[in-house]
Amino acid sequence: MLTIEKNLLNITDIYYEPVVKTLPRGVELLMQFPDATLHEVESHWKIPHLHGFEGSAEHWNQIKRNILIIGVKKSVSTRPNTRSSNFVAPSLANGCTMSCIYCYVPRRKGYANPITVFANIEQILRHIERHAAKQGVKTEPDQIDPEYWVYDIGENSDCSVDALLSNNVKDTIELFKRLPNAKATFATKYVNNDMLSYDPRGKARIRFSLMPAGISKILDVRTSPISERIAAINNFVDAGWEVHINFSPVVFYENWIKDYKLLLQEIDDTLHEKAKQQLKSEVIFLTHNDKLHEVNLQWHPKGESYIWHPEIQETKYSQTGGRNLRYKRNLKAELVDAFRTLLAAQLPYCEIRYIF
Repeated sequence: MLTIEKNLLNITDIYYEPVVKTLPRGVELLMQFPDATLHEVESHWKIPHLHGFEGSAEHWNQIKRNILIIGVKKSVSTRPNTRSSNFVAPSLANGCTMSCIYCYVPRRKGYANPITVFANIEQILRHIERHAAKQGVKTEPDQIDPEYWVYDIGENSDCSVDALLSNNVKDTIELFKRLPNAKATFATKYVNNDMLSYDPRGKARIRFSLMPAGISKILDVRTSPISERIAAINNFVDAGWEVHINFSPVVFYENWIKDYKLLLQEIDDTLHEKAKQQLKSEVIFLTHNDKLHEVNLQWHPKGESYIWHPEIQETKYSQTGGRNLRYKRNLKAELVDAFRTLLAAQLPYCEIRYIF
């Protein structure tokens, strides 16, 4: 039985697709929460009380804490990627119990978007194994990895939290340990010490997302404290994980450079030599969304005061037509240069894999 913090997840209601009861992982999940009220639904995408739930923002965190959805991943496919990984693997889950107010994932499925665990894990793993076999040996190093094809397994969820609910993540790491030419990666804002026992043998890269602690308390709602994430880096490196830092999102506000100096100093003071030698980072400046802004104003307006500033942001339309905001080009160029300079001065051993 997996150990779950009740203040993070206290499942009272489970919505599930009928086929879930025929799959081992689905049965395991249903048995794990015997006191939960069960609701059979046609599709994990079509739940009237949840899909399009931006109108009930006052229940935002309650939904994320109390509701679990169990479904089947219908489109099991892998697509190319260019920054954090070579490929994006089929999702093991969708949604999150944490409430980072800038996150793009909630916009895809009802905004509050509690966790949906996909029960057809065997099908997903077979697909990944076949896809990796087709790639063959990686003959040319790139900024992603010098040796392995890297698959992001957590694009639409936080794998560290997903691993509290099922063995989907553990099973996936076991697969990559067997694959001769590939490794897994995911970003996280939660420290799950149970994952120290996974023994990935260098075939999994965890990217701890970090920002200054003060602003994290406002923007990273229901996540592990920044100091706890930093302290975990040593432990995960010692346990056979490759550990990088995901400085994301970088938010521009008064005294941001001062706060990042303190953050980088804490990293340097905390990490042991082995962790420093393998450390790399990725840096992603804030992108926001107009509709998510309107929802956030209903439940967390203080956070919006840090990330919604149209006077210094410009519109960027997504492929689906959504209106996103990012820092204006000239300002962003200055911010990128400032961050590069600061990181080089304080963590000269930490290579930036990419920054934008």
